[in-house]
Parts: sequence; structure tokens; C-alpha cells
Amino acid sequence: MSVIEDAAATGPEPAVPGSAAPRYGRQTPPSPTERHWTEPLAESEISEVVALLRADDRIGARPRFWGVSVDEDRARDLAAGYGRPVRAVVMNPDAHEAWEVTGWTSGADRPASLETWTPVDARRPGISSEEARMMAQACRQHPGMREALARRGITDPSLVWVDPESITGFEPPEFAGRRLSWGAVWHRETEDDNGYARPVAGLVPIVDMETFEVLRIEDHGARTPTTEAGNYRSGTWGPDRDIAPLEIIQPDGPGFTVDGHLVRWQNWSFRVGFTHREGMVLHDVRYLDGDRERTVLRRASINEMYVPYLDPDPTAYRKNFFDWGEYGAGPLTASLALGCDCLGEIRYLDAAVLNGHGEPRTVRNAVCLHEEDASILWKHVNTRTGEADVRRSRKMVVSFFATVANYDYGFYWSFHQDGTIDLEIKLTGIMSVTGIEPGRTARHGRRVGADVQASNHQHYFGLRLDTAVDGPRNRLSEIHAEVDPDPELNPYGNACRMVATPVRSEAEGARSSDASRAVHWLVESTEGTNRFGDPTGYRLVLPNTTRLFAAPGSVVERKAPFVSRQLWATSYAADERFIAGEYPNQGPLGDDGVHVWQQADRSLDGAELVLWPVVGVHHDPRPEEWPIMAVHRIGMKLEPDGFFDRNPSLDLPAPEPAHDDGCCH
Repeated sequence: MSVIEDAAATGPEPAVPGSAAPRYGRQTPPSPTERHWTEPLAESEISEVVALLRADDRIGARPRFWGVSVDEDRARDLAAGYGRPVRAVVMNPDAHEAWEVTGWTSGADRPASLETWTPVDARRPGISSEEARMMAQACRQHPGMREALARRGITDPSLVWVDPESITGFEPPEFAGRRLSWGAVWHRETEDDNGYARPVAGLVPIVDMETFEVLRIEDHGARTPTTEAGNYRSGTWGPDRDIAPLEIIQPDGPGFTVDGHLVRWQNWSFRVGFTHREGMVLHDVRYLDGDRERTVLRRASINEMYVPYLDPDPTAYRKNFFDWGEYGAGPLTASLALGCDCLGEIRYLDAAVLNGHGEPRTVRNAVCLHEEDASILWKHVNTRTGEADVRRSRKMVVSFFATVANYDYGFYWSFHQDGTIDLEIKLTGIMSVTGIEPGRTARHGRRVGADVQASNHQHYFGLRLDTAVDGPRNRLSEIHAEVDPDPELNPYGNACRMVATPVRSEAEGARSSDASRAVHWLVESTEGTNRFGDPTGYRLVLPNTTRLFAAPGSVVERKAPFVSRQLWATSYAADERFIAGEYPNQGPLGDDGVHVWQQADRSLDGAELVLWPVVGVHHDPRPEEWPIMAVHRIGMKLEPDGFFDRNPSLDLPAPEPAHDDGCCH
């Protein structure tokens, strides 16, 4: 969904519990002249770029900004200590103009500078939290809005929230050319009330996001918002239950090291980056196999999120968002707290972001690094001898959380001792609801409260994996299971074979998952082989998928063509950065993105391969998810498939039994 307009105000962030303790403290970042190119920009680097932008007359007296990030393609081979190339998006709302600006931060080799100013359609940069607050205030002050609120019994506009929502595909023709948003309106009975529990039914303002003029107020019938409480704070629903303490300790400290943003754990190493649009990014993922440091991934990120709502209600049918491309994950990243979000021996990384007014701020504890026990890794009991062997599993977890208005999303990359990498996405927060008349059936959703329904909707996460399995150039195959059709080779009818279909070019690179055929994908090296003579590889498994339940030709269907498949494959190109395209906000539906790039039909055999997996979930709401939703988990997995010659975790020590009657080895 959209940016919450009451999100963290500008100014110092509150202290984060546990963040000051040296044992769990954040790492002291290196100076800008020591930074590796993959590391997040520092506040000082952002400030010097913004200062140069402000010095240019073309941005006017009241510029707005939508992020500064490292230009990764130009930075890929830079050594630490040098200035870094950057891209920034800046707008002049008074002139209805916007630009993508390239430049350099300062370094040992150069002062900070700007290079190119490329005009961008002024409607298309994403919406910042600061613009969201200004839009909401304009709505609260508008006489027409106040009258519409009064018709619903709401006389104190200060208790009203307005979230600016993406209008892409639903722009009224009479406002063509304007940078627009429509507002989802919510009411609180008190300052500490859960506003997302009280939708203002039937009321939709449409606002010019450059002038903040309220252009139109749609009123589809006044109804008083629900009076049922929707709070979820401690003590609201009776006394808290008793819970015994559960402590996670590592007396000798964590089993990983952090050097700047380079993390090493067991045989894994990787670098942690951060961007305005994607939030946390992983770079240069490697595995130390004996005395060989082997590459696995060049880059991994949650590249886009698409959330379509499947309800014709006048306050819901326009809800379909690119939460990253139309708002940005970086500024929406939450500060994490020890004992609350993370348990154990924790290390944190901060991240600097740029707000809509051009002011840098630091998200403290933006990224959490910790180890977790992961139950049994492998086990066998020799019943003939009575000997038992077991190894416990632990994993290295790197995570961040983004709060996108009502929803909260956690992204957990885990590295395992058997060479597996998986991504777990945790969906929680508050469902987006609409008002419903008493006694009316919730045909396109589910009643979750008095006069409140949660609409059917979906969440799609477009991932980006730049593969580097044993080298920079890889190839891709799709694997499926089938009954062996040759009767001579299948005399008993039970012979199954795994069939590999090479994906040779981009024209073949849009793939569909099918659990009934055990479909998965294999990324193979063009250089490395294992002891059996097979190319070394990694297997991609996507257990969480859904199809789009929208009519062909609908706005929802045309806006995000990438959700029609579960995997896309392309050859790396510097300007093909985001699965939904560079500037999806208010753009022609489907004009850019992976489905367009695929038409170039470049070879994928021995390419710098970029995979775009799509993880999806269809959300059929439940009353038990109200007024706040317990975590729902989905994800994907990368596991070695011929990358190693045998189980790589055979060197793990046996655990010590806690009691004499136990046996571990």
C-alpha cells in the first residue's frame, strides 16, 4: 500500500532499545574514503550530492527529491577509497519538471560533482513520505472534505488519516498530464486509536501532488465509520498472559564477523548494501570450499512488490501498488530493536536515506545480523549398533523490515551450513479494509469486524538474482519430472526421469511453476565441473506462487505483466534494473519491465544471467487476522545442485548431549 502520511517525522529518531550496548551495538562505519562501492551511501555523501543539486537553478525554490543511490553498473569495478558514481531523482513541482541526475561523491581521486541531467516525465517519480504528509494536510483543510466528513459524523479533521495511493491506470481524463494521487481515508476516535480499523466509507479525494490542490471529492454515500474498537496494544483485550523467559545466549560472542559491510560466517561471505528503492541488497555472495573461494551470486534483492486488491468497492478498486517503484523501500525501512525484532547476539547496520525535502537521515539498526538455531541438519541412528549421529543446524540471518502504511513486511535472507540460501518473507501488520453496510454479504472479501470487511487481495514480490555460480557466466535449465515413456525402460510402470529443458534465450525466458510436475530451475556454471563431470550448479525452488485473479485487459492485469509468470531470465544490461521498469508511477501500463526486455531475445547460454523470480500469495482474509495479522510466511530457496561433490556439512562437530542419557555420536 501507500506511504503512511503520519510516518516518522523529520528530526532525530527515538533511541532504539539495546542499540547502545557495545556487545550488541551497530558497527562503526568506515569513512567515505574507505568504503567499498557496494556499501550504502553515508549521510555525508548524500549531503554533498544534494548540495550540488540545490545549487542548480533549474530545480527551483521548492524542490522535491526521490532518493540518491550508487550507480552500480558504473561502480562495479571501483576500488575502495575512490568517489562513487550516483543517480539521484529531483523534481521542480512549480515548473512540472523532473530529472534523473548522475554524478560522483567525493573521494581520494575527485571532488563531488554532477554530470548529466536527463529529463523524466514529471508525473513518474515515486511519492515520498513528506509529500504524503503534505497531501493529507491539504485534504484535512479542504472545505469540501470537511463537509463530507461532517456528513459522517466526523467533526475533528485532526483525527483523520489520508494515505496517498497510486492512481496509475485510473487517472481521470480531465486531469491528464498532472501528477496525481487518490486518498484512502481513515478515522480515529482518539489520538492513540488504530485508524486502520475505521475506514471512512465512500469518500475518495483526488489530489494534484505538485500543488496539493484537491481536484475532486468523490462521495459514494455517507455512512458513519464503525464504532467497534480495533486497537491491538498490550492490555486492550484483557490482562496479558504469563510467558516464561526464553533467552538466547552465545557466551563467546557471535560466530560471524562484520568488517564495514563485509560479513563472514562459517564458509560464507557477502556484502550488505542498501538502496532507496529496494532497501537491503546483498552483493558478492561467496562460499569458501577448502582453499577455494567460489562465487554464487553477484547480487540479490527484493526488487519490487505489487499488491493488487480484487474488490470493486469505490474505496478499493484503485488499490494496486508498486510499493517499491511508487514509494521506495529505503525510507520505509524500520529501526529494529534488540529483544523485540531480534534475539540473541546481534549486530546491526545503519542505513542513510534521503527524504522528500532533500534532507538525509539515518535509519538506525536498519539491518539485523544474527545466528539462529535451525533444529536438525542431519541425523541417522544405526539400529544394528545403537550408534546415533546427529548434527544440529544453525543459520546466518540477514534481515530488514519495511512498514508500508498498514502492512509490515520482513525480509530474511538465511545462509545455511549445507550451502543453501533461502529467503523468507514475513507479512504482518494490519489488513486494508473497507466499510460495509450492516447485514450485507462481503462478496469480494471477508467480514472481520462490525461494518468492516477485508478485501481479497494479493502480494507479489519480484526478486532479482544476478547469478555467478562458479564464475560470472552461467546457463539456465528448467527441470521437471515425468513418467518414462519408453516401455522397455519402464517395464513396471514406476520409472520416473527428470527432464532438463535448456532455456537458451530470452524469448524462452518466461517460465511457469508447476508443483504437479516438480518444476524447478538449475543455474549451471560454464566453467566449473564436479567430480562426475557435470557442470556445477544451484537449484532455484519457488514453493509460493499464485495466479492473478483479474480479468484479461483490466488495469490490474496490464499494470504488472511480470506476475503472469513465476520466473523471468534476462542477460545483464545496465539499464534493466527493476522488474516493473524504471519509473512505473503513472506510466503507460506495461510500457517497461522484464516482459519488454525479453523481446530483445539475447542469448542466455553463457550469459551474465539475471533471474527475476516472482514469489506470490493470494490473501483470502480470516477474522483471526484482525485487528492485527499474525505473520504469514512465504519465500524461495536456492540450494546447491552438483555444486559440491558430497554433503558439504560433514565437517561439523557433533553436539554435546545435555544429559548423560543422551547420545549424539
